Amino acid sequence: MRRKIGLLLALVLVAAGTMACRDSRTLDLGEGTPHLKIVVGGLEKVIYLPAMLTQQLGGFKKEGLDVELLGEQSGATAETGLISGEVQGVVGFYDHTIDLQAKEQCITSVVQMANIPGEAEVISAKKAGEIRSAADFRGRKLGVTSLGSSTDFLTKALAAKDGVSSSDYTPVKVGAGQTFIAPLTRGEIDAGMTTDPTIAQLTTTGQGKVLYDLRTEQGTRAALGGLYPSTSLYMSCEIVHRYPEVVQKLANAFVGSLRWISAHSPEEIAAKMPQSFAGGNPRLYVKSIKDSIGMFNADGKMDPAAARNALRVLASFSKNVAPRKDKIALDRTYTTKFADAAATKP
Repeated sequence: MRRKIGLLLALVLVAAGTMACRDSRTLDLGEGTPHLKIVVGGLEKVIYLPAMLTQQLGGFKKEGLDVELLGEQSGATAETGLISGEVQGVVGFYDHTIDLQAKEQCITSVVQMANIPGEAEVISAKKAGEIRSAADFRGRKLGVTSLGSSTDFLTKALAAKDGVSSSDYTPVKVGAGQTFIAPLTRGEIDAGMTTDPTIAQLTTTGQGKVLYDLRTEQGTRAALGGLYPSTSLYMSCEIVHRYPEVVQKLANAFVGSLRWISAHSPEEIAAKMPQSFAGGNPRLYVKSIKDSIGMFNADGKMDPAAARNALRVLASFSKNVAPRKDKIALDRTYTTKFADAAATKP
């Protein structure tokens, strides 16, 4: 009997240890070198370029971190991995932190890399005469990376501004790259929200035209009434609270890459990235970086007015955020303290 009880207790302890490893509130600190999994909402997308660039520049290793970057084509899928504890961070759009707080999840941006989306609504060249604004979205099939993604949010925001409900058009999950280009050219979608290098591929071949350009501050303000924070490193509030030293090292690495971007040309940046990212067309890849690189800031800090505008925009169409907009604590959706500290490093 005692042996059985002892064996049972041992099994309980093993099970408890296994569960602890899956606890989303803990990190694998290893033997002095923290191991982190960070999922990126599209490793090859230019809007998330700082993630792979940091890896390529050796920024994580310099800070004593072992970082594993995982690719996903959708920010919605990426946030699921964070909430489940499968990964410890996400490089994705800031707006997910607001959306998740409305769902009673505390997620915070610790490095804010851009205050404009870096995306564009691209229409099929065949539909250019029919779709002149978001008012013409009614009855159309519009591509997004996935439902619940930031491309989905932005499409709804543009439609709502022109009085078009999300029920007036059909969102279609098409991802990015060739899975976006093929349905657009075949007429399976009329337009869609996407990023570079997909934008560059479509506009260079003449297969698509930019309707709303959110890769510039001017275009973003005109379309969304202000800045709209996008690329960020966000993590659970619990992780940030428990492991500030590790989070600071991540911030140091990312802010270092942002500074590097601001001091180098698109050609130099492209040369540091994996060759596969160019898709066999290095010249087009350089163009895609040149068209989007202005979206990144050099300090990793949030513009408070941009965060407020993101909340306003989300509340304009989101059935999840709208009823809770007055209860959203924006100061819990982002922090600048890590970027402030990173700024003091040479």
